Amino acid sequence: MKKHAIIPVFIPHRGCPNDCVFCNQKAITARQAHVTAADAENIIETYLPTLEGRGLETIEAAFFGGSFTGLPLDEQSSFLAAAKKYKDAGRIHKIHMSTRPDYIDERILDNLKKYDADVIELGVQSFDPDVLAASNRGHTVEDVYRACRLIKSYDFQLGIQLMIGLPEDSMEKCLFSARETAAIKPSVARLYPTVVLRDTQLYSMYMAGSYTPLSTCEAVEITKEMYKIISGAGINIIRVGLKSTDLITEGGEIRGSTFHPAFRQLVEGRIARESLEEQMKSLISRDKDDAFIFTSSSRCFSCMIGNRKCNKLYFAEKYPGVKISYRADPSLDDGLYLVIKC
Repeated sequence: MKKHAIIPVFIPHRGCPNDCVFCNQKAITARQAHVTAADAENIIETYLPTLEGRGLETIEAAFFGGSFTGLPLDEQSSFLAAAKKYKDAGRIHKIHMSTRPDYIDERILDNLKKYDADVIELGVQSFDPDVLAASNRGHTVEDVYRACRLIKSYDFQLGIQLMIGLPEDSMEKCLFSARETAAIKPSVARLYPTVVLRDTQLYSMYMAGSYTPLSTCEAVEITKEMYKIISGAGINIIRVGLKSTDLITEGGEIRGSTFHPAFRQLVEGRIARESLEEQMKSLISRDKDDAFIFTSSSRCFSCMIGNRKCNKLYFAEKYPGVKISYRADPSLDDGLYLVIKC
């Protein structure tokens, strides 16, 4: 049963004057109405009746869509006060926001403490200076480290968002970013393959042939290795890949093949396949009668099978003489896959 829910309050591109090459939110914002603190309250009120009484451990009000701490301080305060009212009443448990590393300082954090905020996610994207410059991020790697230190020193929960396949990026740079994230030890992380959207500089670069997006296979391979590094450090990866309903894709034409509605399952399915195959290879005797049971927790069963049963098809094709059955074992931890030889 799901124990955590987020009430998303989108403040599209508010608070961010920058023009990152991948972002089309200014184009989206031009077609949308201004969002106010009263709107935030209405959104919370709309969501709560569907969430309360379901035994959820945590309900968060989360300000997404722009750089929240780039808003004028009085405007930040009005949104925070609206959320705090529900937290003080015990109807939500956390106040959550996303922002940029260069929009964090003591004055901002003092104000967030005043309104009892909990989680600050930083759109880090990369720890490589060349990738940041080529993506027109407008901040430095030093800004990232400084912001992370400050947020943790104030005892906020830190989140780090990374993107895969930006201009000037590579497998090595992505893995470096994953290792730096693991070393910083945020509470949560998100991994997003770069998606080329219309009304962006990246789209123009793609059409001109100066930028080539990753293929789906490349994006999965890189993200898989980053996932293993970050999750292996005990960090909760709360999202892998964009949702089809994410605000940033609204009305946007997608080019390239990095967007996939089940991208997380593709990544976790590949991790499951590697684990299962490694175990099976150590047990297989090449006899015609070899038979194995692949097991996982119920929640991870779909990843063990693979998106569109791709893992089942992979093993059937590669090991045609081996009998394999698939079972869920409620005693297994999520993310753990076990091969039993029959």
